[in-house]
Amino acid sequence: MTTQNITGLARRLEPFDNINTDYVISGRYKFSIQDPKELAKHIFEDINPDFAKKFKNGDFVVGGYNFGCGSSREQAPQALKASGVSAVLAKDFARIFYRNAFNIGLLLIECDTDEIDEGDKLTLDMKKFKLKNVTRNMDVDIKPIPPLMQIFLKDGGAIGHFKKHGGFSRLDSTVNNS
Repeated sequence: MTTQNITGLARRLEPFDNINTDYVISGRYKFSIQDPKELAKHIFEDINPDFAKKFKNGDFVVGGYNFGCGSSREQAPQALKASGVSAVLAKDFARIFYRNAFNIGLLLIECDTDEIDEGDKLTLDMKKFKLKNVTRNMDVDIKPIPPLMQIFLKDGGAIGHFKKHGGFSRLDSTVNNS
C-alpha cells in the first residue's frame, strides 16, 4: 500500500447513494469489451455521459452509501482501476465489490463524503488515515483499511500477492505482523 500522500480532484457522483456496478460500467459493455482500458472509457456513462471525458488520471471517485451494489462481476472495479482513479471514496461499500476491488489492488476508502463537492481538491494521507479537503480546508477521518487488504494493495491485489510470494501460505504471519 502506498505510504505517501495522494492528491487529486473529487469527481462526485449523482445519484450519490446505491451506485450499482451497472452504473460503474454498463452491462452493454461488460461482455463486448474485454480490455479494462477500453471499459474505462465508459465508466458511469449511464448516469453521466461525460464522466469519463472529464475524469483525469489521479482523480477520486466520490459516492455515498452502498457503493458497488449489484452484480459481483469484476469488470466494475477493473474499469475503475484502469481509469487511473486514485481511490473510490464512499460512506460504505457493497461487500462483494469491496472484496473484488482489493483483490485487484483498487483502493477503497470509507469515510463521510457529505462535505466533498465536485472538483474539490483532496489529499489522502494513508499514514494518518486522514483525508484533507484542501478546497474547504477541512480534515475527514477515514476508516482504517484492514491489514489483509493493505497487503493486497501493496502487492497489486490477490493475484499480485500470490505471484510475489508463490502462494498464500505466508499470509497469516504477514497479516499478524502488520
